[in-house]
Amino acid sequence: MAESTSSPRSYFQPLAIALLAFSVLAGFAFLPRMFPSTRAAYVGQEAPDFSLEVLHNGDPGARISLAELRGRPVVLDFWATWCKPCQIGAPVLERVYRRAQDKGVIVVGINTSDPDGRELAARFAEAKKLTYPIVFDDGDHVAAKYGVTTLPTLVVIDAEGKVVAIRSGLADEGQLEEMLQQAM
Repeated sequence: MAESTSSPRSYFQPLAIALLAFSVLAGFAFLPRMFPSTRAAYVGQEAPDFSLEVLHNGDPGARISLAELRGRPVVLDFWATWCKPCQIGAPVLERVYRRAQDKGVIVVGINTSDPDGRELAARFAEAKKLTYPIVFDDGDHVAAKYGVTTLPTLVVIDAEGKVVAIRSGLADEGQLEEMLQQAM
């Protein structure tokens, strides 16, 4: 009868792999807390200006610039048609916008990171019955100016053109209204 021999090495490899995997996961969990988002640095700063082509709720071929919206609170919604949280969040933002527009609030949906964005974005906005303007960030240049790395991302700007809040991910109506209060 052959005797099975186990070397210490055969026990060490699975343990080393498990330890390595745990270290990597722990790193992903703690790293964002150790190095806060650079987007936080935008809060309190002048919002970067842009001029983008209108796809929906505007004159065809027209452009919207942030400078022309100065004097009113503005919400920028960075989104893409392929983004499931963006699809869920759009109707929520629409409801908040409808209640806040009589207070002078402007919402601009900025379609970004969408390879086939122009046509898809316009159809998406039509299907969701969005009443705020949708613009196209060709090449994701405006998203880069705002440090957007996650979709959806909302940027709230006060009437003086300062960024007052940035939020990535889904937000409910209460959270959106709280962000808007900071701009008023």
